[in-house]
Amino acid sequence: MEKGTKENPWQLKTPPLTSEYEMYRDVKDGKEVIVCTVGKTVLLYDARCLTDLHNMLKEHGDWMELGAADEQKPAKDGTVEAWGRSENNPVGGWYGLKKGLRGRFGMYIPPLMEELGLVELEHNAKNNRIKAR
Repeated sequence: MEKGTKENPWQLKTPPLTSEYEMYRDVKDGKEVIVCTVGKTVLLYDARCLTDLHNMLKEHGDWMELGAADEQKPAKDGTVEAWGRSENNPVGGWYGLKKGLRGRFGMYIPPLMEELGLVELEHNAKNNRIKAR
């Protein structure tokens, strides 16, 4: 059975390996999305973030801090989280699609990219970084 479907989601852990969550691809309102379920909370991300983030990291060429933050909190400059909500990224803003829950891009997307073999990802207690393969 294909991985990454609603019936067979990816089983992932946050970068510090402290929390489990699952993700799968779906289509919502005609847009390909990644559904992220953390406990009872469901987040949605634009699926093109995988390609866009991978391309940005390849161009960056070095390690980049994740900098995960909730939507209501500012993201640290120069981090994956800041890029995931920047007006200068390919979608011109948030990859998170659920108002109020658009943050945490730097927490939940990188482990999926690692699972897909696109990146190297650190698994320290804090301040983890990511680098394109």
